[in-house]
Parts: sequence; C-alpha cells; structure tokens
Amino acid sequence: MNIFPDDRIFEIVARVADKEMTEAYVIGGYVRDHIMGREHPDKDIDIVVLGDGPAMARAVAKEISPDINVTVFKTFGTAMFHYRNYDIEFVGARKESYSEDSRKPSVRPGTLEDDQNRRDFTINALAISLNKHNPGEVLDPFGGIDDIREGIIRTPLDPDTTFSDDPLRMMRAVRFAAQLGFRIADTTLESIARNAERIKIVSAERINTELNKIMATVRPSAGFLLLDSTGLLSLILPEIARLKGVEDQDGKGHKDNFHHTLKVLDNVAEVSDDLWLRWAALLHDVAKPATKKFVPGTGWTFHGHEFLGSKMVPEIFKRLKLPLNDRMKYVKKLVGLHLRPISLVQEEVTDSAVRRLLFEAGDDIDDLMMLCEADITSGNRMKVRKHRENFALVRCKLKEIEEKDAVRTFQPPVHGEEIIATFNIAPGPVVGIIKAAIKEAILDGVIPNEHEAAREFMIRKGIELGLKPG
Repeated sequence: MNIFPDDRIFEIVARVADKEMTEAYVIGGYVRDHIMGREHPDKDIDIVVLGDGPAMARAVAKEISPDINVTVFKTFGTAMFHYRNYDIEFVGARKESYSEDSRKPSVRPGTLEDDQNRRDFTINALAISLNKHNPGEVLDPFGGIDDIREGIIRTPLDPDTTFSDDPLRMMRAVRFAAQLGFRIADTTLESIARNAERIKIVSAERINTELNKIMATVRPSAGFLLLDSTGLLSLILPEIARLKGVEDQDGKGHKDNFHHTLKVLDNVAEVSDDLWLRWAALLHDVAKPATKKFVPGTGWTFHGHEFLGSKMVPEIFKRLKLPLNDRMKYVKKLVGLHLRPISLVQEEVTDSAVRRLLFEAGDDIDDLMMLCEADITSGNRMKVRKHRENFALVRCKLKEIEEKDAVRTFQPPVHGEEIIATFNIAPGPVVGIIKAAIKEAILDGVIPNEHEAAREFMIRKGIELGLKPG
C-alpha cells in the first residue's frame, strides 16, 4: 500500500532527507487519520528520522523560511516548529526501556522498527515513508490497517508491558475508543483492568488532558463506561464511581445516579461543545451519595446535594489540576443552581423567583437552562413532555423579565458613595445594609431597577435606620 500525503511540507521533508542522506517517516496519529480519511483534529505531524531529530527540524525549517523558529526539547531529543496550520515535531528513531516505579524511560538510538515497537497502539504505529527509494510506502508491522478496518484498539506488543511502561496509555485506549467509535480488544481491555492501579504514578495534568478529550467526544458516556469497567474511574474520579448502584428499602428504590449522570452528560453533548458545561453535567449530582437519606412514607431524598456538590467542585478541580479560575467558578455555579429552574417548573413561576434566578446565574443563565433540560432523563414520556413545556414557560418568563428589568447584568442603581454623601455618614456596615435592602427590593419587584426609584427607597430605608438625609 502506497500513500503520499498531499501537502507541500512532506515534499520538503523528503527533499531535505535526501540531501542529508538520512531516512524520514511520518508516523502516528496523522497517518492513522490520513488512512481513515479523517481530518486530524490536533493538526500535529510527527516525523521520525534515522538520526538527529532536532538537526533535521532545523534543516527543514531553513528550507521553508529563515524566519521559522525551531523549539528544541533537549530532555526528549525532539524539536518542533509551526508551519501553516500544523505543529510539526521531529524525533530521532529510538528504543525505550522503563523501570517499574518511573515514567521516565531510558532512551537510546534505534531503528524505525524500534520506534514503532514503543508506540501505544497498532493504529498509531503506522508510518509513511518520505524516502526516495520507497516514497509513500506504508510500513505496518502490527496490522494497524486491519485494526482500523475492524475498529479495534490493540497494543503492538504485550499489553501488560505497554501499560506498565506508561500507564497513561490505559486512558488513551479509552479515549481513542470513545473518540473513534472503536472497541478495545479483549486482551488489551483485560490488561487495563489488571494494571489499573499503575495510573497512580501518572501526573494529574496528563490525566486531565485525557479526561478532557473523553469529555469532548460525541458520546462521552462511552468513555466513562469503559473507565468504570476497567477500574480506572474509581482511581481518578471516585466521586463519580460512587454514584453507582440502586438501594431499595420498604419497596422503594431510587434511580442509578451513575447512569443518570452519563445520560445527562450525553444530552448536554448533543446541544453544546462547551467542555466546562459538560463538566457541570458530570458533576451536577456528585454529592448525592453523601446526602442520600431514606424517609419513611416519602422514600429516598438527596436534600442539599446541589449545595454540597458546588462545594466539592473546587476540591475535585484542585486534585485533577484543572483550572482554578473562572472555569471552575462557572462549573461550581451551575452545580449549585441546577435545581433552581426545576423548582420553578414545579410551582407557579413568579416574577420574583425569576429575577433571583437571573441575578444569581447572570450571563450563564442560558447554559444553566441547557443543563436543566438535559437533566430530564425520565422514561415517562408524559412527565418529560410536561417538564419540557414548563421549561419553555420559564424561558419565556426569563426573556420577559430580562427585557424589563435587566437583572442578568445587575449593577446597583445606587452606589455606596451616594449613600454616604446623602446621609453624611462614614463608610461602615450601615452602607452595606442599605445596598442589600435595595437589591432585595428590586429582586422582589417592590421597586423597578432604576436610579430614581432606588434613591427614594434608599432614603426611606435610611430614615428607618435613624439616618437623616442631608
């Protein structure tokens, strides 16, 4: 089988390899996606050369343009530069060996076959020759093309060795299976289960990279079911693993919150590519095991799980080295508010309740509504239809209140400086009391969200507190 990728960069590499009297091959994910007819989403191209990878990178970059900056990673013996839409990395063919308690391999120069042996899966060990004597020839020592045709994830060598050497490969197997819609070969899957504990030596940063890629797939539940069946989930996200199971008492059971959560995650994935909204979906019921209680005559309750869940979000993000910035705060907010729209549909939708929801959700109200609609996973069609109709009513009310009161981007119409000047008082707690009273009055619909009305209310409130306007 001969394939030559249709891009000028490969012609340049081939020309430079010939001039330098070395051999060069495209290898890895780009080749896999090229053979599958799939656009490579990361736009990464890996070139392996029989010789000095960084020297080859500099020679190729110079051939393209003297202005290209080449970044050399001495520790790994690799070099990379950006060209058009690609990040192109060069490495010398190498042979690796690992010690049992480390992820850092002992590296020495090797052949192309050695380099293919160290690859994680057969579908990623494929190489395309860029050499004059066999341009476009696909080198496939492990049957990777057959595995692509059959949709199988399999390691090139003994899976126990492959996963012991780099335990992150177990998560990569799950990620590729979820991403490509492939199945993991039985022997490979069994090996992941045997070696799951080895994931503990992998850094949180590398784990969250793979988790995020699983989250970004078309149907993330497929990846999480594999993580669970292999034992990886209980090691990296025990809070989600603990959602599994149904308890029965006095003939009353509750739904399996694990499978419910995965359904909500898939529902969100159908309507949004936002990674952090998907994280909110994954964590929205994370505190249910801790709040589960059986109440005779009522059944199972999970009171306060949204509040406790929101408090758990920073802990989980910190442990997984996920960003502790506005993204974490966004997920925390959505987890904490995810029952609010549901409570609205179960009773009369009052202007006051809608104002408060708009105020607390702010610009994230639309995402919150998407999460809440995704949270409808009942098998009862009538119940689902009723909830959807009620949510449509809430959406209309949200739009109406927002257009009238501009609560989503609420800013106090009266500031502290004006309160201080009006009553000729020093800064202090009373200023905060008056500001809070104005906010509550606006959210309750007592006064409109306008300066004059708020100022009049401020004066009345100040007089109540014994102040005299100047």
